[in-house]
Amino acid sequence: MKIRPLHDRVIVHRIESETKTKGGLYIPDTAKEKPIEGTVLAVGNGKILEDGSVRALELKEGDHVLFGKYSGTEVKLDGEEHLILREDDILGVIEKK
Repeated sequence: MKIRPLHDRVIVHRIESETKTKGGLYIPDTAKEKPIEGTVLAVGNGKILEDGSVRALELKEGDHVLFGKYSGTEVKLDGEEHLILREDDILGVIEKK
């Protein structure tokens, strides 16, 4: 299935968190928190401004991003969990050195 987000929305795939601590202890599923990092899979055309013009999004496919813990709407596509977020819900882009 292919989905194209509208306007200022993006589709993000969560990056799974580690199941083991640095000390070697395994974290049970009940104690895990939802990851707040993900990879952008698709972006919309842009945000519609009050004057009717469209501002292109700063994000692009493949960006590694941080977002709020409870942001967005969870959807299941091809059996995998994804998030649909507004560009405003994205806290930042992680850049590799």
